Amino acid sequence: MANKTATLNSTSLREREYARKIRAQAIIRFIVCVIITIISLLPIYILVINATRESNDIITQGVSFLPGGSLIDNINTLFDPEAAGGAYVRSYNLWYGYRNSLIIAICSTVLSVFFSGLTAYGLTVYDFKFKKAATTFILAIMMIPTQVVSTGFLEFMVSIKLYDNYIPLILPSIASPAVVFFILQYMKSSFPTEIVEAARIDGCGEFMTFIRIALPMLRPAFAVQAIFAFVASWNNYYTPSMLLLSNKIEQRTMPMMVSAILGNDKISNFGVNYLAVALSILPVVIIYLCLSKFIVKGVALGAVKG
Repeated sequence: MANKTATLNSTSLREREYARKIRAQAIIRFIVCVIITIISLLPIYILVINATRESNDIITQGVSFLPGGSLIDNINTLFDPEAAGGAYVRSYNLWYGYRNSLIIAICSTVLSVFFSGLTAYGLTVYDFKFKKAATTFILAIMMIPTQVVSTGFLEFMVSIKLYDNYIPLILPSIASPAVVFFILQYMKSSFPTEIVEAARIDGCGEFMTFIRIALPMLRPAFAVQAIFAFVASWNNYYTPSMLLLSNKIEQRTMPMMVSAILGNDKISNFGVNYLAVALSILPVVIIYLCLSKFIVKGVALGAVKG
């Protein structure tokens, strides 16, 4: 009886020690997550706060965590044709920037995600002779930076007279090796190929099988990659500035407008500059909030091969 009691006490002690370890690990993880969250959100918070402050306050007081009272004045200055000698109006037009960047970003995102999903579907469902070679080739393209081929790409666009418009900014997004890689990993972990065989037996065509069966099942992966593709296209400054040679304000994307404001030495109102940057990231925040619920599920399933 004494031995049984000692064994039970020893087991209970080990369980309590194990519970304390689990609790300590949970606390450490929580603290790490809080620190990472603060580090990630602090620059955005300071950006928004500075957009409400006067330029002199930003220069003299530095960083502040309390909002100022100059938001309306900064908005009026940003859209005032006479402010800074008209430099703001000549460099920054919110509605042109939103329109142009949304056209490019939405079209690029749709093409990138759809055709990458179609490619990953083909590499997962079909067996053909050079399947591994094709997969390796697609993934090898990920190693080539855009800057390496930019000169040749620009010369090619000029030779076929496709410069100074949005077509070369949208169509190349059809080939997105990184998106193909992510969706391919997602499909390997969570996509049952047997359901495709069942659809074929029922007489469903190959393309309609992808549309009606694969697309709904790949929704989390598509949502995650849609966020990444939209943000990458929205923030893209290098390619539009290279191809939109006329540099008309009616054609500029939002990053081009922000760069023009920040690079103009005649504009010294830091509060207005911060406001222009804050307005430029607003659509990205909205898209993220709309699709963020898919991120954890999509990344978790796509990162682990079943």
